[in-house]
Amino acid sequence: MGMTVSEKILARASGRDKVQPGEIVKAEVDLAMMPDLTTILSFKAMKEMGVDRVWDNEKVVIFLDHVAPASSLQAATVHRDIRKLVSEQGLKYFYDVNSGVCHQVLSERGHVTPGMLVVGADSHTCTHGAMGAFATGVGSTDMGAVLATGRLWFRVPETIRVEVEGSLQHNVQPKDIILKIIGLIGADGATYKAVEFSGETIRKMNISGRMTLCNMAIEMGGKTGIVEADDETANFLSNRCKTNINPIRSDLNAQYEKVLRLDVSELEPQVACPHKVDNVKTVSEVAGVKVDQVFIGSCTNGRYEDLEVTAKILRNKQVHPGVRLVIVPASKEVYLKALKNGIIETLLQAGALVSNPSCGACFGGHIGILAAGEIGLTTSNRNFKGRQGSPEAEVYLSSPATAAASAITGVITDPREV
Repeated sequence: MGMTVSEKILARASGRDKVQPGEIVKAEVDLAMMPDLTTILSFKAMKEMGVDRVWDNEKVVIFLDHVAPASSLQAATVHRDIRKLVSEQGLKYFYDVNSGVCHQVLSERGHVTPGMLVVGADSHTCTHGAMGAFATGVGSTDMGAVLATGRLWFRVPETIRVEVEGSLQHNVQPKDIILKIIGLIGADGATYKAVEFSGETIRKMNISGRMTLCNMAIEMGGKTGIVEADDETANFLSNRCKTNINPIRSDLNAQYEKVLRLDVSELEPQVACPHKVDNVKTVSEVAGVKVDQVFIGSCTNGRYEDLEVTAKILRNKQVHPGVRLVIVPASKEVYLKALKNGIIETLLQAGALVSNPSCGACFGGHIGILAAGEIGLTTSNRNFKGRQGSPEAEVYLSSPATAAASAITGVITDPREV
């Protein structure tokens, strides 16, 4: 019996020729990542285990991205203590407040390559499955064990294969695909499963779109989201990493717990309604809902391609006077490219507020907080109560195209009509 790509990666990492779902393996971690919110807790856990130094100072990457730059004395203190830790531990890779969102920068800088086992003390670490890696989020205590030993126990997950076929209509985007999938599978329908995205639509999709899909695997309970590495992966990584790209693919006779087939040729833009990510409706079902704020950014949709489609829709138009449009590029690289190509100018002229790269507006940190009674439309990944401000606010999730169109009209709008 063959193995899936996820099973192959876990087998390699645990020194096994073969693994199967349900087995417990002790695997060697290739890369460990922490943002500012979890770094101190993770190192505290490591030291409570009687270990003073990380197992490998070149395999630990730390970011200051969630509250960046520091917006309170507490955040400033945390940042100070992390910088001190980085120096004391002699860590080779540290990205300060001017770098961007961890999940964007980690792949952007070539830290993740196909076949790696990547853990991060942040739930959206599954984003890096877009590189053909098994990437997953872990808690601070588990991360402490990784920092101490370089190893971690894993239960080999069953795999759900999602085969996507068909060509998307104009202004229907990868975000619409993943929202549709989550609506079908449910918020807990893939709990501790690997979600493997495949099919002709995925093979033709760029890395930005694949990252959007994998990023939201956790929103249906997934242990990881993953796309088999191919020429698109190799092209993306060619100038970003120094190692050889060795794609790992699922065997033809691999066993899947479930196969979901989806033709997206007639797919409408999708919107996740308050207060659950799987409360998904077509844009036509919610069109006309008034919005107070639109946020375009995050590790889900803050990439260059997302800003590019936003600028195309906003060019020579104005943001509705009753709407605040907050745009946050996912990294410095994204920001600079958008600046060079005139996208930032287009966004500003349309009336948008463009902030420095960070996670602040996504998790309700320090940018774009919603007040009680307000309605936000966001391209990020979660719409739980209180996620982006007041628990009495309402948050809808959409693609950048839908968000941009809605920012112009002041109500949720089908981007195919703008």
